[in-house]
Amino acid sequence: MVFLRSTFCLLLLVAMAVPVVAETWPRFRGPNGAGGISAELPDTFDADAPKWKTELPGVGHGSPVVWNDRIFLICADPKTEERRPVCVRVSDGKILWTKKVAEKVTKTHKFNGPASSTPAVDATHVYIAWGTKTHQILAAYTHDGEPVWRRELDPVTEGHGFAASPMVYRDKVILNRDQRDAGHWIALDTASGKTRWKLERRSKRLSYSTAVVFDPPGRDPELVVTNWQHGFTGINPQTGEVVWEKSVFDTNTNERAISSPVVAGDLIIGTCGFTTNPKHCVAVRPGPNGGVEEVWRVEKSVPHIPSPIVHGDHVFLWEDKGIVSCLEHATGKLVWRERVRGDLSGSPVRAGDKLYAFNRDGQIVCIAASPTFAEFGRTELKELGRTTPALADGVLYIRTPTSLWALEK
Repeated sequence: MVFLRSTFCLLLLVAMAVPVVAETWPRFRGPNGAGGISAELPDTFDADAPKWKTELPGVGHGSPVVWNDRIFLICADPKTEERRPVCVRVSDGKILWTKKVAEKVTKTHKFNGPASSTPAVDATHVYIAWGTKTHQILAAYTHDGEPVWRRELDPVTEGHGFAASPMVYRDKVILNRDQRDAGHWIALDTASGKTRWKLERRSKRLSYSTAVVFDPPGRDPELVVTNWQHGFTGINPQTGEVVWEKSVFDTNTNERAISSPVVAGDLIIGTCGFTTNPKHCVAVRPGPNGGVEEVWRVEKSVPHIPSPIVHGDHVFLWEDKGIVSCLEHATGKLVWRERVRGDLSGSPVRAGDKLYAFNRDGQIVCIAASPTFAEFGRTELKELGRTTPALADGVLYIRTPTSLWALEK
């Protein structure tokens, strides 16, 4: 008995000595923009008894990001458009800090707003972006809210307004600045904010797509971005040089790359289109020595705003008007296509074998991420939904224009 007790105590001490690493959701749609975690969540949540709900000090449509015990997002004053980076505690939803940055009022698309960008976060800093017709700002703060650096970039030149989200690759924070005039991608040093590289582009319209990292065996990692005029572009993340490029979208019609691409094995899948114009979902396979081939394309019920999501052997396309398609990601072959009620402005995310989307009617819709269609349930939050959820440690975080919700089992 003494031996068993001693063994138990030893195991307990060993367990206590091993640090518990919390899940992170460090950018738009989580790690590498894949949009998923392995943990299972329930079909529905109790909206009357959430883990917590926090009223935010402003409005916005940008999604939250999570790092250990902190959540970061951006708000704006609904009248003055003063920008307000915000930090919320994971455990209880308490606002730990917020900053106030004066800005001029800028007209945007009716579904956009002054705080539509999702921050990016790493072990030391959170990076927050916003833009107006006079300038664009990318700023870094410590996790405790201390300003680290601030860069003033070129103005946002189009009426739809800014909504691109930064992402971090090693020691660089990288931002999409594709737009009608002065289009480029830029990488800044995470520690100092100095320009590490700048890639000039021939973009003709404002773009919102966030890059993903493609890391094939035996080759150096690449950043992959989508754009109406360029199609898919593979970029050396260290130098900003173009490794390969493949034009796959219709450059003769007005289109815009809003959704972000996803990695599916040795394929990159991305979409582009515009409202009632044709929309395209294309899969490409980058090869060695700059070669790239188009593997398949789909041009029916393709989402304009929501990003694709991959699970197992399938890719799911959740179209803006609620039509969801399940395709074999290797071939593009249709497995099923079903209508799911509710218009969508954000992107779906995945927990285990379930997809969750937060629609404009304020419903969290849960369906099966499987080759057999099933709708499992709906949770009514009764607040406008235009954002993409975040997931970490078995908790679903939902941002409405004025609130942040934490929902769990």
